[in-house]
Amino acid sequence: MTQPTPIRRDHSRPRLLDLFCCAGGAGTGYDRAGFEVTGVDIVDRPNYPYLFVRADALDHLASLIASGDIEQYAAVHASPPCQAGCALTVGTNASRGWGQQHVQLIPELRALLDATGLPYVIEQPNGKAPVRPDLRLCGEMFGLGVLRHRTFELGGWTTQQPQHPKHRGYVRGYRHGVYRDGPYVAAYGAGGGKATVPEMQQAMGITWTDIREELTEAIPPAYTHWIANQFLTHERSAAA
Repeated sequence: MTQPTPIRRDHSRPRLLDLFCCAGGAGTGYDRAGFEVTGVDIVDRPNYPYLFVRADALDHLASLIASGDIEQYAAVHASPPCQAGCALTVGTNASRGWGQQHVQLIPELRALLDATGLPYVIEQPNGKAPVRPDLRLCGEMFGLGVLRHRTFELGGWTTQQPQHPKHRGYVRGYRHGVYRDGPYVAAYGAGGGKATVPEMQQAMGITWTDIREELTEAIPPAYTHWIANQFLTHERSAAA
């Protein structure tokens, strides 16, 4: 039987490493649950609201493992680029004859995460990405204005899948030339009835960035707030 991983703390808050952090949708959920968050991204993210390191996420993680500095963290969250496994991107590439042109980072990422010995979360859109579907979350579970289905692989810990409530209607916009109204907005792309920047901010609960690219890549903080609380409950139970 494996022993529970001790929670590493900075002052009184457990520390979380937020890889491929973008503007901090995931990180904010962990912060609200009580984590001290450090984000890592390969490009500058001036809107990221927590401690930020500009670096290649895989290289930075490998460096932390080699130096032993990974031990300051309680857990790791990773939202690697999804283009190699996202159903939207794969379908578009195939329909236009572009082929598969994106590198799949998840196998290498998972190997490094396993090497940390820490509990972790890998987040991806529902699609063809090679992640284990330990959790599937939807905006309707949290009363949000987006559906934004996401899959989460949990490493070193587990929790139960919450009930997926019935959707209240359509995602607003055009589909196959037909416009439908509905209680949800499409937080990706532009035109065709898709969400404006203010609509995306309101629908996902992300107010600290108004960059469209960052919003379209983000997951709502409600998702990781829920995950973080489940993780902390799991750790307390394991310790007891």
